[in-house]
Amino acid sequence: MNLVNRREFMKRSVGVAAAVTVLPRGGVRAASDKVIIGVMGLGGRGTYLAESFARRPDAEVAYLCDPDTRRFARVREAVEEVQDSKPKLVQDFRKILDDKSVDVLINATPDHWHGLGTIMACQAEKDVYVEKPLSHNIWEGKKMVEAARKYKRVVQVGMQTRSAAYAKKAKDYIESGKLGEVHIVRVFNMMQHSRQQPSPDRPEPEGFDYDMWCGPAPKPPYNPSRQWLNQWEYSCGPIPGDAVHQLDMARFLINDIPYPKSVSHAGAVYSLRDGRETPDTQLALFEYEQLTLMMEAALWTPYMKKTPMDVRESDKFPNWPFSSTKVELLGTEGFMYFGRHGGGWQAYDSSGELVRSEYGRQGDKEHQDNFIDCVRTRKRPNADVETGHRSVLLCHMANISYRVGNQKLEFDSQSESFSNSDQANKLLKRQYRKPWVVPEEV
Repeated sequence: MNLVNRREFMKRSVGVAAAVTVLPRGGVRAASDKVIIGVMGLGGRGTYLAESFARRPDAEVAYLCDPDTRRFARVREAVEEVQDSKPKLVQDFRKILDDKSVDVLINATPDHWHGLGTIMACQAEKDVYVEKPLSHNIWEGKKMVEAARKYKRVVQVGMQTRSAAYAKKAKDYIESGKLGEVHIVRVFNMMQHSRQQPSPDRPEPEGFDYDMWCGPAPKPPYNPSRQWLNQWEYSCGPIPGDAVHQLDMARFLINDIPYPKSVSHAGAVYSLRDGRETPDTQLALFEYEQLTLMMEAALWTPYMKKTPMDVRESDKFPNWPFSSTKVELLGTEGFMYFGRHGGGWQAYDSSGELVRSEYGRQGDKEHQDNFIDCVRTRKRPNADVETGHRSVLLCHMANISYRVGNQKLEFDSQSESFSNSDQANKLLKRQYRKPWVVPEEV
């Protein structure tokens, strides 16, 4: 199919309703008017989101932004292939925020830019689709919620399984009482990562604004072998950055429980001793009133596999014992396996007999549909910023417990701080590098 025919096919294949809806800034327009989007961060996920939203007949990607101009060509080609207009290419996302015609910022940056990028977009009256994990630290997450509420912005977090139909069916099944009272939930995030390979510092590449890339974080000498996921200044770690999907699903399935009373952590860097700061093994225990939530995660288990793509989009189930991204729910009357991103779920009764199975499909399209609908209607999205904050808060709590020597920490939900450790409270917030500072008053 050539480019022109593909565009015509995309236009004809999805009907556009002739309705009138409310604009984010208070005017009215036909629902056929496109939502204008700028994409910030053009790595793997940003590239996928740019192309996905560009394919929509109700959206237009007007800007592609990344500090590294070497990323432009691939993403621009993908976007221009599926939409009529050509996006502008910029290294500084503030140019997107300054354009009054832009409705939405998609923030697909590394973790350390999620908070400030989202807050600045809210202040500029843009709605935001921000990738998980929502924030770099607990305090920053609170400020993101404050900004979204103050400026009346729609902020959707990229925890897309919340929009998948099979997840809603699993929630309904649990709420029907067929598992009895759920007192233990186990979240897994086990797989094999490679070691980072050391290399000497190098000059910054031509076309790469390294200062902008570092943003709120420190600016060490440029080193292409440095893995940002493994450094506290840029990330909450490769385990939490992935496990937040399952932790969010655990919360979703058990009535969106808000805050645990305490966290305990065990683990460290056991296997991948390559200079990383973030642990390769994390066992965390979160205690609630009548529930214990457990996270079991490691980066050195080759026999644990993510659900293959052919399973996510078919009537199949994961190989549950070796599923690296599953949730297990233990109730007084039954048990459930739940797989993220299309893995489906299976429930067993008190005698261990399989009594219910639901195949899954990924929720990306539905999550994007929900976001665009909320941009138009001003409703709260399925993975609202506050939901994202409360889910990633578990990751931050586990990390802080580790960083203060695997102490058991008591959590005060009112202040979102720890009641038994001043040392832990010092890690609620980061030091920001000027001028990229999250303000106390957003």
